[in-house]
Amino acid sequence: MRRDTLSGLVKDLLYGRSALCGSAYLEPVLVKRKDEILMCCILAHAVRMPEYLQISFLESGVYSQEAFGLIMNRAEELARERGAVKISGSLNLHVNYGLGFLAGNYQKVQSFGLAHNEAYYHEYFEENGFLPVEMITYSRNMDTMQHLFDARTVKKIQSNYQVRTSDFSKFEAEIALYTRLNNEAFFDHPFYYPRKREEDLELFRDLKFLLKRSNLLFVMKNGIPVGFMLWYPDFCQLMKPGETVGPATVLRNRLLSKKIRSFKIVEMGVIPGEGGRGAALALLNACFNLTKGKFDQAESGWILADNFRSRNFGVKWGDEESGHFKAYVKDMTK
Repeated sequence: MRRDTLSGLVKDLLYGRSALCGSAYLEPVLVKRKDEILMCCILAHAVRMPEYLQISFLESGVYSQEAFGLIMNRAEELARERGAVKISGSLNLHVNYGLGFLAGNYQKVQSFGLAHNEAYYHEYFEENGFLPVEMITYSRNMDTMQHLFDARTVKKIQSNYQVRTSDFSKFEAEIALYTRLNNEAFFDHPFYYPRKREEDLELFRDLKFLLKRSNLLFVMKNGIPVGFMLWYPDFCQLMKPGETVGPATVLRNRLLSKKIRSFKIVEMGVIPGEGGRGAALALLNACFNLTKGKFDQAESGWILADNFRSRNFGVKWGDEESGHFKAYVKDMTK
């Protein structure tokens, strides 16, 4: 059931080809029993998030608490060596590459970019003193929707905000804007640390052949960008079980894109001072107009369970909770 969306990034990290390599200490760990690989991960210590030692990109083909114990021993040792006071589980170097292990509906195909793992992953962390950080995704049926907001609300929103699509002929400038807005919007978000332009350029170059200019939206107020939204079709619907994102995915997307029946709002953020004033509503309304009649279902990216403002927004926007995920944190000072 699983689709592989991270192998390319992991290879670039291991071979020193990623822009992220210059700002993090990376230590690959592999646990074997004779010739059988039981478990692997990358222990990561990001310069811009020095309090965390990350157990990232964890893969466990079979359940083995003994194998995880060996990884934990090295993680705790490395955390002390590098002055980290917390160890995280499921954060893949940065939230833009993944946060949270799947916590339910394990037989369901997850949407593009979301984790898909076995239930026993949680036992590794729960039995080793980690505390969970819960996350939720929401979905909405698009079949019968004629409009997202009433005409009066739309008029009010549009009197203050305008939404534009990205201009990939100015690719580097647009991604630099995306990076700046990300850093301003999420500066105090748990697990987030500031991004560099070259890192997001690398991320979007990998996605560029799958995305259209309408997938990256910017909301403007008096001509000044104050927020953004990244959304895209669920490309997993074009991928086979176990398949890695690659040229075949791009080709199918060009030839068979109409077979994708759901899309995902991956990220949406507005700068401080613009929250609750209509910028997010303007982005949602623009996204609805772009997707109306083309998809049957929409899904949100994950929302932290204790982020009540965003959860309330998800409850109002969505029909139901579509997925549950858990990240893990262990405080080494306790």
